[in-house]
Amino acid sequence: MNINKYIAQAGLTSRRGADELIKAGKVKINENVAKPIDKVKDVDVVSVDGQEIQLETEKIYLIFYKPVGVITTTDANSPNNIIEYIKYPKRVFPVGRLDVNTSGLIILTNDGDFAQLIEKGKKIEKEYEVQVDKTIDNAFLRNLEHGIKLDGYPTLPAKTRQIGDREFTMTIREGRNRQVRRMCEHFGYNILKLKRIRIGNLTLDGLKEGQTKEITPEQAKALIAG
Repeated sequence: MNINKYIAQAGLTSRRGADELIKAGKVKINENVAKPIDKVKDVDVVSVDGQEIQLETEKIYLIFYKPVGVITTTDANSPNNIIEYIKYPKRVFPVGRLDVNTSGLIILTNDGDFAQLIEKGKKIEKEYEVQVDKTIDNAFLRNLEHGIKLDGYPTLPAKTRQIGDREFTMTIREGRNRQVRRMCEHFGYNILKLKRIRIGNLTLDGLKEGQTKEITPEQAKALIAG
């Protein structure tokens, strides 16, 4: 098994995240620093940051209503990190991220292959409730739907729906760094509140802020299938 797939199936991170760990020299196979092309045999001992890891057989899928202030990182040295906050008894990691000032829905899992599919998926909708600092109009919403260039590449078409003088929902199908905030700022609007309320077929329904809930493998598969 390729080393990045082994790390993903051990529930530590996605394959993309595993590649970053390998590149940073944090992964060892039998005390030898791993290379991206290395493969893992049954008798091998794999460690990340000095901690031995093993394959996970039980796949876990959680949804979490992240409060503002919780940081989407697995770094135990980071204050207010998401893993310390949820205190789940088994090792999981967040799929994607929400910035510290954004609340709402985020998925955690120990299934690295699932996480990879979610991170790569351009068909999975992510819906946000947005409050900005001044009155919105149709022109602003149409501009958001049409999109802008971020980091040299155009954003995919978005959907919007006005729900108040300064509030609207925005649905996107990608997850670039601070995308919704940067798109609003591009047109002269600053976001006061931002909450993700939906990822594909998963919503915050039945969750209070700070709560987690397990979802079934079938629900996870449905999310990928769209």
